[in-house]
Amino acid sequence: MTNHSHRIREEAKLIALFIAAIWLIYFADRLLPLENLGLAPRELSGTLGIITMPFLHADWQHITSNTLPLIVLLALLAGSRADSIKVVIFISLIGGALLWLFGRSNSIHIGASLLVFGLGVFLVVSGMLEKRTLPIIVSLIVVALYGSTMLTGVLPWQKGVSWEGHLFGSLAGGIVAWILTRTNNKG
Repeated sequence: MTNHSHRIREEAKLIALFIAAIWLIYFADRLLPLENLGLAPRELSGTLGIITMPFLHADWQHITSNTLPLIVLLALLAGSRADSIKVVIFISLIGGALLWLFGRSNSIHIGASLLVFGLGVFLVVSGMLEKRTLPIIVSLIVVALYGSTMLTGVLPWQKGVSWEGHLFGSLAGGIVAWILTRTNNKG
């Protein structure tokens, strides 16, 4: 077994655990008011939401619309050279911090879409910056699957949607791709 296939198998387990945690928290939220732990911009208590936001979803449609893209994008990330855990953490922290600083106040932002948008942009930008065939193919797959959603999802006309989360997740994905690609190319 090659190191690459071993890595994909190991990360498949982590992806399954991550998705399971999101769903377990979703079902726990039906009994407890966990959504209150979401990201509240510019409120000190809202900083916890930078970490909890991806695990909290408002309803069935919200969690199901985030689950499949999250699985696909995490699987594509697992097949890349990037350190998947580092990428997920950095996108979540940078995107969450930007959302906390600049997001709509008087609302609580929840959902994994910040991470979904961040992963999509990370895969596209890192694929283009690496200038290798496989990452470019992955970039094209991401654009084909999610390109229109990634473009329209950052526009402010969607009522009840954290378009700012989509926007700042996308920005974080680009920033993380640029930093990690530059770092990996130097080493």
